[in-house]
Amino acid sequence: MSVVSSSVCHVLREDPDLADAIPPDRRRQAVEECTAPELSLQPGRWGGRGSLGFRGGIGVLVLRGLMIRRVGIDGRYGAELIGEGDLLRPDEESISPLLPLTTDWSIVLPTRVAALDLDFEQHLAQYPELGRRLIARALQRSKNLSVNMAIVHQARVDVRLHMLLWHLAARWGRVRSDGTVLRLRLTHAVLADLVAARRPTVTTALSELTRRGMVTTDGETWILSGEAPRDVLPSAHETPSPTHQSG
Repeated sequence: MSVVSSSVCHVLREDPDLADAIPPDRRRQAVEECTAPELSLQPGRWGGRGSLGFRGGIGVLVLRGLMIRRVGIDGRYGAELIGEGDLLRPDEESISPLLPLTTDWSIVLPTRVAALDLDFEQHLAQYPELGRRLIARALQRSKNLSVNMAIVHQARVDVRLHMLLWHLAARWGRVRSDGTVLRLRLTHAVLADLVAARRPTVTTALSELTRRGMVTTDGETWILSGEAPRDVLPSAHETPSPTHQSG
């Protein structure tokens, strides 16, 4: 993975939701003052925040793109998708010291990040509203992980996948006349990590969802038909297929 550094970016201009946290009478000044180094990350393995060439500060704010964080034990992984608006501290995130854990980061789509370094951090005293909004971002990431945990506890892999896609669509999807469209390049291997299943099981489960007309995909664009699932089982009268078993 290559890292390309640009000069600086105006963080609040790139992320209007952060700008909205500042009262209108001070917003223009905040937009001009709150700058940070911007870096472009190309798809591939990522060494984490330390590989970006800066130390200190708040962390890394994702401006555009998509990455995945994987944590595993003995070759079985859990995963987290991270995208626009997420706040990270990759080289400082707590990992249990008593378990043989491995962790890695991969860039899925070309990604732009802002390095909220020590210079940026100094502006938080002047704009405390910005600090509160950044804390809310970090808390929202933990809530998303809680939803992921609830999803992977469903017994049926096809149900896990269906719920996961709708969960992702709530953040990144768009409603069209033919369904809810989610444009994410998600390989079967990535999906397997996200739903705690094995890749062949995921492939079979996706085929089942496609057969039922619930999901259509070319691997990069996902079209979800109907409404988000309200029940765990599609039908109480269906006979479970092999995809309905835990992965």
